[in-house]
Parts: sequence; structure tokens; C-alpha cells
Amino acid sequence: MLGFAVLALGAVLLGSPWWLPRVLSELAYFRVRTVEVEGLEYASTVDLVETLGIDTTSSVWDDPDPLVRRLEAHPQVRAARVGRRLPGTLLLRITEELPVALVVGGTGLEAVDEQGVVLPLDPSRIPADLPIIAAADSLLLEQLASVRRENPTMFRQISDVRRTAEHELLVQFASVRLRTNVESITAQRLADALIVKEDLLQRGRQPLELDLRFRHQIIARMP
Repeated sequence: MLGFAVLALGAVLLGSPWWLPRVLSELAYFRVRTVEVEGLEYASTVDLVETLGIDTTSSVWDDPDPLVRRLEAHPQVRAARVGRRLPGTLLLRITEELPVALVVGGTGLEAVDEQGVVLPLDPSRIPADLPIIAAADSLLLEQLASVRRENPTMFRQISDVRRTAEHELLVQFASVRLRTNVESITAQRLADALIVKEDLLQRGRQPLELDLRFRHQIIARMP
């Protein structure tokens, strides 16, 4: 019977005057009792719920725009949507600002996003699947973020990136060292390197290094 009443209320609201949600927000029946959060990988659910600033007087019919602004001001939130499920549940759909690397900082390792912004994450408490880099190099971070979007599995195999010259990097990837430039750190080039590595291993040869600096070529250096 209660479910029928909620459905009936929803149908009424479709043609309701603008002031009705304000009236409903005064009813105790629609007080927020539960907050459900979707889309989190690194951010803390408790932290985001606290960011909302709601209390026992808050209603699911309150204007969601201030809640969205508070959430999107959080450094780990790229975008947020706030919905409701009657009678008393707020639904948060979060798009996170994901870390793409651990940067060596003055106090140790710091997790940064693709813009180089330091995220409030404790590296010791997050999965160890982020590459370590010496500095927040903007172009390198963009390339790493692109690999993460295109092929998360490939991204997780990048463990360390070091600049050895202005246009040269050493990348530890899938248990093999890659000598490359920033532009060659793409999902496709990493996939090509993995194919070459596996082919050599099947022939009983362990490469010391794979050189990706030359377009359309991969040079294997053997011990």
C-alpha cells in the first residue's frame, strides 16, 4: 500500500505546481534517512556524505543544486548528480578525479590527477597500481590519463617512469624496461611492446630493453 502511495505521489508531481516540492520538504516523512553513493573508486563515501552538509532536518525535496556545488568543490570529484528515491533516500552519482600517478614530493609520494593537482589520498592506503614519476610533468600526466581511459589493464602494468633526457624516458612496464618519448606512451604503443616482449619470451629470449622512440618500429636490446 505504501509503495502504491509513493508511485501515486510521483504521478501527481509530474503535473504539480512549482511550490509543491517546497511544501513536501516540510514533511517529516521525506526527511533524508539514507544516502547512496555510486561511482567511487578512491574517494571516501563518508567524506562525501559529510561534504553534503545535511542533517536530520534535510529533505529529499530540498534543492539539489547546492549539494551538487558542494560535491563538485571536493578535489576528488569531477562531476556530481544528486537524485532521490522516495521517501527518504538521496542518490549521489559521482564522476571521480582519478589519480594517474604517484609523484615524489617533499613529504613522500603524493597522488596526483591528470592536471597535476595533488589529491587527498594516502598512497599507503590505495591500490599499488599507479606509476611513480619524479615530477608532475603535465604532458606525461595527460598521456598516462589517456592510457588509463583507453586500457586500464595496460595502465596498471606501468610501474615507474623516469626522465633521462629532455625528450627521453625510461618506463618500467610489464616487467620490461622501455626507452621512449612522452608521445609514445599510448595504449597502442604499449600493446605493441607487449606483443614484442611475449614473442621474444616464447622463443626463450628475455629482452633487456625495448626502444619505442622510432615510429612504426620497436628495437629490442638483448643482454
